[in-house]
Amino acid sequence: MPGHAVKFEHDFLISYAHIDDQALLPGEKGWVSRLHRLLEIRVGQLRGEVPKIWRDQKLQGNDYFADTILERLPKIAALVSVLSPRYVQSEWCNRELREFCRAAETSGGVRIADKARVFKVVKTPVVRERLPEEIQPMLGYEFFVYDPQSGRPHELSPDHADHAFLTLLDDLAYDIAQLLDLLDQNGQATPREESVKGTVFLAEASLDLREEREAIKRDLVRNGYEVLPDRPLPLVVPELDRFLEEQLQRSMLSIHLIGRNYGLIPEGTQQSIIERQQALAVERRAGGFSSIIWIAPGLQVEDERQQTFIRHLQSDPAVHAVAELLQVPMEELKTLIHRKLAPPPAPAKAASAPALSGELTRIYLLCDGEDIETVRPLEDYLFSQGYEVILPPFEEDEAEARIGHEENLQSCDAVIVYYGAANELWLRRKLRELQKSAGLGREKPWLARAIYVGLPPTPQKERFRTLEAMLLHEPAGGFDAAALEPFLDHIRKAAAETTV
Repeated sequence: MPGHAVKFEHDFLISYAHIDDQALLPGEKGWVSRLHRLLEIRVGQLRGEVPKIWRDQKLQGNDYFADTILERLPKIAALVSVLSPRYVQSEWCNRELREFCRAAETSGGVRIADKARVFKVVKTPVVRERLPEEIQPMLGYEFFVYDPQSGRPHELSPDHADHAFLTLLDDLAYDIAQLLDLLDQNGQATPREESVKGTVFLAEASLDLREEREAIKRDLVRNGYEVLPDRPLPLVVPELDRFLEEQLQRSMLSIHLIGRNYGLIPEGTQQSIIERQQALAVERRAGGFSSIIWIAPGLQVEDERQQTFIRHLQSDPAVHAVAELLQVPMEELKTLIHRKLAPPPAPAKAASAPALSGELTRIYLLCDGEDIETVRPLEDYLFSQGYEVILPPFEEDEAEARIGHEENLQSCDAVIVYYGAANELWLRRKLRELQKSAGLGREKPWLARAIYVGLPPTPQKERFRTLEAMLLHEPAGGFDAAALEPFLDHIRKAAAETTV
């Protein structure tokens, strides 16, 4: 590692233009002052000790660079730059950033492992080309949103009622704390263990999905995954494609969030950046790579370009060969992402299913005729575990089918009602038939009763509740044997109690 050991006197310096800390109303603290206080609290909570923060409050906005600041920079672990139009115009702020980066090279470099020692806090939007060269390639923390009607930027407020501000603040504090943990007391990088679970390409999304994307990124990072892209996307097609191909090659999974807006169109193409990312992900097939495409539930799209893009995603076989197309709630999407990245171990295969009086345990897999092929994965898995699986009879003669169905209600030991293509009325009718099974001559209690809620998701399925049977929900990615485990465990326990 370059340079020599340095004992840091401050954890980080907040670099800012003083005009950006002027309060709009008398008696209020400025934006930067409130950011300072909140970072002190949150970083302290995350690390268990109050951070040493330096922020010069005496210098006036005359761009005079004090010698004392120049002397202190090598002994500061990190720099938080609060960017604004005034900041990029200020010779003092630019020099402060430049000198910090130069000093950082003597104490481990500007980057420690995959962490930058400069934190790019964008208070007021600035055209990328006007930003100092040192931070142009860095991803930042944008503390503003655009008004959907006027298109004007609106700064987030360091107010406890501003949820968006506090969420970004927490991200910033968490990343600062992680960086400080990488640095030991001598100013050197702590040896980094190969503990990153994997690398995920989280595609840039349109502004209407900004919060959803940040939520997924936050969840992945805090669970030990590296998230790409790690730099702003180029806005010229040849450079964009080269960059995206390199980032996708490093990734095991790509995630694409599709909202109501088509997105920015880079120079040299008619495709938006959102569509271009997805198109290149389709071409990345080797090495076990896969994609998840998420369309926001209940999405209403007015832009014809976006409508065409969504139809393409829904109908193109090449897309489906690589990607799973989902339209599920956000929390369910997060669960599916983690299941995709780290599939749960398959349930241990039992030597044999619990037998009753020397006979096989019979499970009635009750489904509608439209689902007879859809239930095959359940049927095959249950059979592989040693259970006798009985399907409902689908005879042309309704009377014969009814007799067979009633015989199954009498003789089977457990039942799964598959809630797939049929409606809730059909499901409720089948539950009533289970209740009446004793009247058909059934003499023993059910070992277990379950309703398996299959795909596709519908509002009716999401709202469905009952106390008459356990609910098993099929994961958004399709059949997973783990979903059946609570049901089978109930059978084993009930069978053991019966045979005692």
